[in-house]
Amino acid sequence: MKKIDLTGQKFGRLTVLSEVERNTGRHVMWICECECGTRTVASGDHLKSGNTKSCGCLMKGINCTHGMVGTPTYETWKSMRSRCNCLKSKSYKDYGARGIAVCRRWDKFKNFYADMGKRPEGLTIERIANNKGYSPDNCKWISRKENNRNKRSNITIRYAGKSQCITAWGEELGISKGTLYQRLKNHPPQIAFNMG
Repeated sequence: MKKIDLTGQKFGRLTVLSEVERNTGRHVMWICECECGTRTVASGDHLKSGNTKSCGCLMKGINCTHGMVGTPTYETWKSMRSRCNCLKSKSYKDYGARGIAVCRRWDKFKNFYADMGKRPEGLTIERIANNKGYSPDNCKWISRKENNRNKRSNITIRYAGKSQCITAWGEELGISKGTLYQRLKNHPPQIAFNMG
């Protein structure tokens, strides 16, 4: 019988992250993350049948959700972990595949919340050093506009001792991004930035 890939699927409070290396048993085992932030290993059969729905916290009566599931802060935490850990995430190639990881402390949402606080309205999480992972000392809340300017895909221009993306230079000089881009295709910055 063909094995079904459960990566990225959700069963109860568990989201499947990856398959466990096969043991001698016949059951396929999966590493899952519970809504409370705890990781656990579960059998694919038990997940699909509904016999396993959490890391065990449901049985203990622990509130997995911290009352925060669905909030912008919780969704930020969940998305951050997905792009670093879930092979099926559209963003995995730009994060997990590049070695960008989430620190162990932030395996639990309550620790992330304690370190970062409530996500301010209109802001998003940003890694200060782009090639390092998500951790308390490398993350801050910034505006989406600022975040977009820090993307690796941006073209950064150095001029007069300052480095900025084309959009930022255009705003500073009062020139549209498209016009500035065309000028830079034909001229160095010292000419392109000072054309009438």
